Amino acid sequence: MSRRIRLDASRLTNREDMGIYMKEAFSLPDYFGRNLDALRDCLEEVAEETEIVLDRDCVQTICENPYAYKVLLVIGRAAENNPYLHILFR
Repeated sequence: MSRRIRLDASRLTNREDMGIYMKEAFSLPDYFGRNLDALRDCLEEVAEETEIVLDRDCVQTICENPYAYKVLLVIGRAAENNPYLHILFR
């Protein structure tokens, strides 16, 4: 059974909100530093099948917000390095 996370890009528009949201959404460890480098490190450590779902509204929000776009790039890099992470566009 895999975990499915429907990404809410409206919560990725700045560092503080991203840190809080990603810690909740991915159950990241307490040592998560709430920045993009720490996000990549923690996502690369995920050891459970995880589907990250991006719907049309999510993608639009990401395209309109430079910080959310950076977050998506980090998620993508982590998914390239972690076989348990899968990005799905719906």
